[in-house]
Amino acid sequence: MANSLLSIQIIPKTKNGEDVIPYVDAAIAVIEESGVKYVVNPLETTMEGELSDLFAIVEKMNEKMVELGSPSIISQVKVLYKPDGASMDQLTEKYR
Repeated sequence: MANSLLSIQIIPKTKNGEDVIPYVDAAIAVIEESGVKYVVNPLETTMEGELSDLFAIVEKMNEKMVELGSPSIISQVKVLYKPDGASMDQLTEKYR
């Protein structure tokens, strides 16, 4: 079982004030390519996995934004670290 949940809202600055949605789509594609379990929500995306792996994904997301031309990025991150196991399903099961 995974030991962490990490929620991220990535806010890339664009050079000429372009729409950020294509950038956000590219950031979510980085998560998809990683193979971790994740859920996209309106204001953030939550991933489930090992803490070090999740932070590595955040780094790749930021690198992707730079690759697409973003001069700076704000990544708002929330982390639940629970060494004996953490899951999105476990935290939300009473609401489903």
